[in-house]
Amino acid sequence: MCLPDETIPAEAILGVFDLVDTESHESVHFGVDHKSGLRSIIAIHDTTLGPALGGTRFYPYASEDEALVDVLRLSKGMTYKAACAGLDQGGGKAVIIGDPSELRSDDLFLAYGRFVDSLGGTYITAEDVGTTVSDMAIVRQVTDHVSGLPMEMGGSGDPSPATARGVVSAIEAVSEHLWDTDELAGRRIAIKGIGKVGFSLAERLHRRGVELVVADINTSATDRAASDLGAKVISVDDIHAVDCDIFAPCALGADFNAVTIPQLACSAIAGSANNQLATPADGIRLKDAGITYVPDFVANAGGIINIASGEGGYSTEKAIAMIDRIRSTVANILTKAVELDIDTHAAAVLVADERIAAAKQQEETP
Repeated sequence: MCLPDETIPAEAILGVFDLVDTESHESVHFGVDHKSGLRSIIAIHDTTLGPALGGTRFYPYASEDEALVDVLRLSKGMTYKAACAGLDQGGGKAVIIGDPSELRSDDLFLAYGRFVDSLGGTYITAEDVGTTVSDMAIVRQVTDHVSGLPMEMGGSGDPSPATARGVVSAIEAVSEHLWDTDELAGRRIAIKGIGKVGFSLAERLHRRGVELVVADINTSATDRAASDLGAKVISVDDIHAVDCDIFAPCALGADFNAVTIPQLACSAIAGSANNQLATPADGIRLKDAGITYVPDFVANAGGIINIASGEGGYSTEKAIAMIDRIRSTVANILTKAVELDIDTHAAAVLVADERIAAAKQQEETP
């Protein structure tokens, strides 16, 4: 693993440090392997509660700056996700820059595994957008610091069903909060993004008697949702404005901002996408609009819980029990937001910060 041969301009280095300082990360690491084409960034946000755990996103970013901003935001979200979920894990994330359909190779993931291993266990990787459990099996050949392995290797396998299960738990909590019942039959739920998680969520909701409206740029996915689940299909540009009880964003982030929030026609939001708010101020906008928002890092924690529950040997029963606790976590956050008259995003961050602060105080106490 080495840095590029070219000299890096001083202003570029200062720009990186400005970004990192703004996000208060512990460290950011850049890995390059010219032979395989690997260009990767690992961001470690906080390890107070334990080693940083987070997936590897393989994505064709338009620029290295865009990749850096993404990994910083995602790793910070992982800190809050683990803290709110009650896990003894810190927050980290990795990105591999490039198109996985063109760059994916065993050599690339072996080089990436060596990069992960060089951090000495401060970061534990897993799959994410653009990577698979099979890719993690390759990474495992050169480092122990990887989770979410195939079940035949004793791992937790594909985390998508677990993530979807957790979103259902979050939706149940919202339903109880708003309508005093967790009965979902007859509710109308709009899902943006029918990928692995989104489709698993749609299947679970369909079995509960939910009326589904879906959108995805992949027409084969929406065609399947329409034929198998009776879902109504709408364009990705219009799905956020659909009249529904709950909107479930399950694609990429930043769906909610000053422009889109006034267009929403839902009572609540609970989905699996990361970084759903364009800025923290959008949490206040949702509160002012009377929309109950389940913070993304709480609703989508099923995946990381499933992976973390594999420590010491994976058990489906243990993982399900831990994932289903998302419902009570969401209920507590919604209650705290009401009691303190703050938006739910702020309430969730408060819960996470309080747990991390308590752990730091315990470490400092002689």
